[in-house]
Amino acid sequence: MAILSGIHPVVEALRAKRALERLLVAQGAGGPRLQEIIDLARRAAIPVRFEPRAALDRLAGTSAHQGVVAMGAAQKYTDLDGLAPCEMLVVLDGVEDPHNLGAIIRTAHAAGAGAVVIPERRAAGVTDVVAKAAAGAIEHLPVVRVTNINRALEELKQRGFWIYGLDERGAETYDQVEYASPAAVVLGGEGKACTSRCGSIATRWCAIPVAGPISSLNVSVAAGVMLFEWRRRRSKG
Repeated sequence: MAILSGIHPVVEALRAKRALERLLVAQGAGGPRLQEIIDLARRAAIPVRFEPRAALDRLAGTSAHQGVVAMGAAQKYTDLDGLAPCEMLVVLDGVEDPHNLGAIIRTAHAAGAGAVVIPERRAAGVTDVVAKAAAGAIEHLPVVRVTNINRALEELKQRGFWIYGLDERGAETYDQVEYASPAAVVLGGEGKACTSRCGSIATRWCAIPVAGPISSLNVSVAAGVMLFEWRRRRSKG
């Protein structure tokens, strides 16, 4: 059973009509946002229980639940064949930090991506920590889990996607490369580039120039820089 905690993840799960078994609210907690959650749950016929805050702490595994915890079915992943047509996908090659994954999902949704693609192994999956970092975006953006990133990229290429890898050694800068559509933006994990085979699959490799001796950005920050440059170009076109 999946545990969701925090105001943003829970309210977006309710708005997206996700199947929830029950909603727990800390005794004594209040405010308009919590009342909105309670009203949404009751309209959806989801049982609401008021419990001591310590009980929510134990269930969420943290005291940072903002007074609300929801219990429901585990987050479902999508497959590539089930995706709706879109102009851009974000492909993550081994992002292991759940906070980074959540931040990228939030950014990808804001930039207009159609989905985020992640590998099954050696990478973060969708958890409560990811959902909280995504601030509700995970309820509106499909997450595709694949057994092999390179095979997934080959499949996307066969479908007509242009593959843009982001790497500090890229021959072009992110703001100079010409973006075609549909596009798949590939980012490596924390502290490492994409796996070697991605190099033969990617259509273009891009870099984000930085000042100073530190040669790369945090992966979630780099995702924001590149994805919103893509969005800016598409909106001008």
